[in-house]
Amino acid sequence: MKTVVALIFGGKSAEHEVSLRSAKNIADALDKESFVPVLIGISKEGSWYRFPDMNVFQSTKVVDSALPPNAEPVALISLQGKPVLYSLKDQSKTSVDVAFPILHGTMGEDGTIQGLFKMVQLPFVGCGVWSSAAGMDKEVMKRLLVEAKIPNARYMLLTPFKNISYAEITTQLGSPFFIKPANAGSSVGVHKIKNADEFVTKLKDSFQFDNKVLAEEFVQGREIECSVMGHNHAPQASLPGEIIPQHEFYSYEAKYVDDNGALLKIPAEMTAEQVQNLQTLAKKTYQVMGCDGLTRVDFFMKANGDIFVNEINTIPGFTKISMYPKMWEAAGVSYKDLITKLIHFGLEKYQEEQKLKTSYLD
Repeated sequence: MKTVVALIFGGKSAEHEVSLRSAKNIADALDKESFVPVLIGISKEGSWYRFPDMNVFQSTKVVDSALPPNAEPVALISLQGKPVLYSLKDQSKTSVDVAFPILHGTMGEDGTIQGLFKMVQLPFVGCGVWSSAAGMDKEVMKRLLVEAKIPNARYMLLTPFKNISYAEITTQLGSPFFIKPANAGSSVGVHKIKNADEFVTKLKDSFQFDNKVLAEEFVQGREIECSVMGHNHAPQASLPGEIIPQHEFYSYEAKYVDDNGALLKIPAEMTAEQVQNLQTLAKKTYQVMGCDGLTRVDFFMKANGDIFVNEINTIPGFTKISMYPKMWEAAGVSYKDLITKLIHFGLEKYQEEQKLKTSYLD
């Protein structure tokens, strides 16, 4: 019997459009002999719809005011202890076996959707509630990395209620420095700051995406990434890849708008010892952050070989040019096989969690 996979994409996030591109690739690559895909798009307004075919991906977004006529409003519920998609159109019910969330950014990558899956007892691909939330919040992530003695860039926390001047930041972190929303991805709201005037204007933009913004020291070095997958106790690391931005840094435009915004070199040109050290640090970061299933770990590597963790991404991109699947392809894992492995990890994790008691008296 084939496994029914709910591919969930879109959502109330600044990365909504990227999510649709990732979801289309996964739907195309899914092994149809083993899995039956169910396409679930969450609109920018937060409404849930089931789509019967791939035509949904002809649009760049899902919005309530411009839905295709075959969009079916649905809700994910638990019925007699089993997860089902409930049609708000005709009250029909569709059983699902596992969810594959492809919701980049807020309301998807931050533990919120994972909590819903847990509530309705639906197995799912990727990290759990806590690790998703901690990985999404860059300040919390940095606290955990510091405690684990994993090298990362120095930072200061900025909030609308905590006035820190440009002079204070440059005294602590030097110039230039970066500012970035604590809870955002795909370089949304990220700016390289070189002077006081720029700081004032760009900080306003960053605060549009989160009430916590990090000021982070500029680390001069190569941008190296490593894909990790597997259960937390036994992670596997891919060959590393290098991003060579053609813009001033690897901005949203460089990632998704400009086709020539960055050069991707996979595998990265590194010595065998450097590769091993980076893979070891990637797996340690994965375990410290409580990750399970998949995560991409991003690094800076200085000219002297020192490695710093930049951040982790618990739902990395799956577009045609995304680093996560490409690095696994370089390690001999095809896109199709990668998707299958990730689904199986999710099912295995759920089975292990089912062995835990949920009642004291029974």
